[in-house]
Amino acid sequence: MPSPAATDPNPIHSGRSRIPVLARLTSGLRWDLPASLVVFLVAVPLSLGIAAASGAPVMAGLIAAAVGGIVAGSLGGAPLQVSGPAAGLTVIVAGLIEQFGWPVTCAITVAAGVLQVLLGMAKVGRVALAIAPVVVHAMLAGIGIIIVLQQLHVMLGSEAGEAALHNILALPDSLAAVDPQAAFLGAVVIALLAGWKHMPAAVRRVPGPLVAVVAATLLSLPFNSDVDRITFDGSLLDALSLPHLPQGEWTAIAVGVVTIALVASVESLLSAVAVDKMHHGERTDFNRELLGQGAANVTSGMLGGLPVTGVIVRSATNVEAGGRTRKSAILHGIWVLVFSLLLAGVIQLVPESVLAGLLIMIGIRLVKVADFQTARVTGDLAVYAATLLTVVFVNLLAGVLIGLALAVLLVVWRVVRASIHAEPLGAAAENRWRVVIDGSCTFLSLPRLSKVLAAVPPAAHVTVELDVDYLDHPVHDTLEAWRVRHVNNGGSVEIEETGTATLHAAVAGTPARGSSRSALRGGFAPWRSWQRDSAPLAAGASGHVPAPVRSVLNGVDSYHRRHAHLLRPHVEELSTFQDPDTLFITCADSRLVPNLITSSGPGDLFTVRNVGNVVGSDRLEPSVEASLKFALDELSVTSVVVCGHSGCGAMTALLAGPAADQKAGEQTPEGLEKRCPVESWLDHGRPSLESFQAGHPVQVAAEQAGYGAVDQLAMVNVAVQLERLQRHASLQDAVGIGDVHVTGLFYDIATARVLQVTTTGISHLDPLPRAEELSPA
Repeated sequence: MPSPAATDPNPIHSGRSRIPVLARLTSGLRWDLPASLVVFLVAVPLSLGIAAASGAPVMAGLIAAAVGGIVAGSLGGAPLQVSGPAAGLTVIVAGLIEQFGWPVTCAITVAAGVLQVLLGMAKVGRVALAIAPVVVHAMLAGIGIIIVLQQLHVMLGSEAGEAALHNILALPDSLAAVDPQAAFLGAVVIALLAGWKHMPAAVRRVPGPLVAVVAATLLSLPFNSDVDRITFDGSLLDALSLPHLPQGEWTAIAVGVVTIALVASVESLLSAVAVDKMHHGERTDFNRELLGQGAANVTSGMLGGLPVTGVIVRSATNVEAGGRTRKSAILHGIWVLVFSLLLAGVIQLVPESVLAGLLIMIGIRLVKVADFQTARVTGDLAVYAATLLTVVFVNLLAGVLIGLALAVLLVVWRVVRASIHAEPLGAAAENRWRVVIDGSCTFLSLPRLSKVLAAVPPAAHVTVELDVDYLDHPVHDTLEAWRVRHVNNGGSVEIEETGTATLHAAVAGTPARGSSRSALRGGFAPWRSWQRDSAPLAAGASGHVPAPVRSVLNGVDSYHRRHAHLLRPHVEELSTFQDPDTLFITCADSRLVPNLITSSGPGDLFTVRNVGNVVGSDRLEPSVEASLKFALDELSVTSVVVCGHSGCGAMTALLAGPAADQKAGEQTPEGLEKRCPVESWLDHGRPSLESFQAGHPVQVAAEQAGYGAVDQLAMVNVAVQLERLQRHASLQDAVGIGDVHVTGLFYDIATARVLQVTTTGISHLDPLPRAEELSPA
């Protein structure tokens, strides 16, 4: 049935359709309206200061602020981000104005906006975030230093130079010819902004930049014409101007377009990421945000405004002030527009040194000590320093490109660099050595590899432990050539490949990085998957060692070499006591590894293993009884787990039952004494067999899940052991009050998955198959 609105002959004037529209327009205004006013008060002085620092017409900053709020706020993909002129583009815009003039700079802004729109349509929004954060942080710090060096001269009453080096060298002359009134007003702004964070919370509700600019301007009024003030001709409408096409120098124009587009995009997207972390509402659509920023720059350039980006200062203010939707950003732009049209004359009362003080504080805040410390700790200090120095003393584009190149080279070096070392094993007379290659081994590692291999003595018995996730053909050739030479000189070489990349794969096709999950080889995988019959004996072993014992000793040797040093920090505190959480009763089957299937380590499980994971029949089996009492009284465990598994030999034997003649012989005392120990032990599991045959609820659930009879009995056996434990005097009260929890598990060997077993049924702990299990074979 069609809705009333759909059948209304004039839905535009229908009250039924107008109410939802009004609701959408007014929803959230109780939060967005006051937030927009706060952001407006912050945006006006910042926009004026950025325009002044860029050398652009003062009203261009307000035009950009209004356009950023209205256009980017309406079309962008970051609902709570506030856009406008940003300090990060000040140096770039100032250079373009100096080189091409203001009208051509506006045309460059329009072209940069078109490029941003194209990037958004190409859906590369997230790709722009691949720029290393250390480069962005260093770029902003460099811009902050440039702004401070420039505006120091303005605050002292002198002219600022174009280059940072010139401003540094000219600083003594500006200090010698300081204008006391201008310096005083700038110092007042800096003092107010620096101390504003220490004011009471109620006072801080008024934006600090607004208070500083208004207070310093009021102090300047008695100075009359003795202080240089902001000047402009006409109103906001008079400041509107169309861009002019450049006359030549197209390469420089193209560089300017790309620079503004990329820097504005990166700054906007990084700001959007930061804003997303500050609230729990709608997340940013990065491609739409590029479209919105591009549209805003096209509009701002066409009207004679500065380039627009997302600004973290205004955006953070918006969130902190309670903004909930994009209406707060749009309304802030409207307030800027109204102010510019009606109160433009007020702007000409503001001294230039006041805005200079404001910009100095902005520049200082762009240089964040935390970013420097992070770069030092993470090893990126060279990238940070190179980017910052190049931005300050060359130009911003060169700084960003150099920083990105260094960051990429550093990543490549870290990723492809393998750890390679050689060390002697055992006594010197044995002449046994070990060479360890760990990481990603490529042709870049050949100098180090060759040096280490050359250090191995001739005729030594060498084991090469190749634990790598990437290995290319040059490494294979180098290792093979060295192996042949070493063997010809009377030595021996055994190569143990425990990583995910192998020597054979390096010559069989294109090298590929292996999955790190396969690195379980040599740790949790069976010995036969990583050991060879010819593997060297553990250090200190002598004489003939049987193959099974050899596997154990080689396993111990591998543990000492690969894992002991990693485990040591975790077991040092356990050397004098144990404090496990769980008593784990499970089968002695070799295929079931309790710590592996529970992701636990030393000190977590107090484990009891026996054939069939049984606790007893009429009463608890003595070893289980003793373990239970010790676990509860001495270790204070909080859970008891019984774990069975698929393909259990004990359950298979129970189902098969004894032979007929054996059954007859068992009835006599002599027969009972002659019974097989295993058969005697299985008596503990016969109650489980009886429950299985009687249709235990767990048997029914397991059958419905598609498990065979043996596995059904194994699950029933777990349930029966749980029932027996819960009736035990030591556990009954503790389980009743919740101090101890008893549960059952079932390990399906074929799928390597664990199910939960209760006394009434089973449940899947991991019901969703992995992606690779869904793909066809």
